Amino acid sequence: MTDAAAQSRIRISSDWGVLTATLADNDAGRALARMLPLTLETHDHLRQEKVGTLPRSLPEIARQRGFQPGTLGIWNADRFVIYYVRGEVPNPGIMIVGQVDGNTAIYDRPGSVTVRIERID
Repeated sequence: MTDAAAQSRIRISSDWGVLTATLADNDAGRALARMLPLTLETHDHLRQEKVGTLPRSLPEIARQRGFQPGTLGIWNADRFVIYYVRGEVPNPGIMIVGQVDGNTAIYDRPGSVTVRIERID
């Protein structure tokens, strides 16, 4: 996969709205791009994120504890996370796989939602 492909643009669609994002240029971001398209059932966790389980684990990359609205991350190796607030997670942290290009407030509500993730480039 070339560097251009590693910077894949994606669309995250749900009944609550549509977001676009850029995947990170790292092993986990590239592995996620190869899985697309995906449909994930997500649930609200701690009123800070929507979480869904990927069909398989992504490769381990460096982790960080802090996140901001729009951060796309991986908790454990197969939990895809869309953060809609700013905060920190406990150790070992999250792997960053991308960043949403806009306001993630559409997910700032309780409940579950099905999301469709697909490449748009």
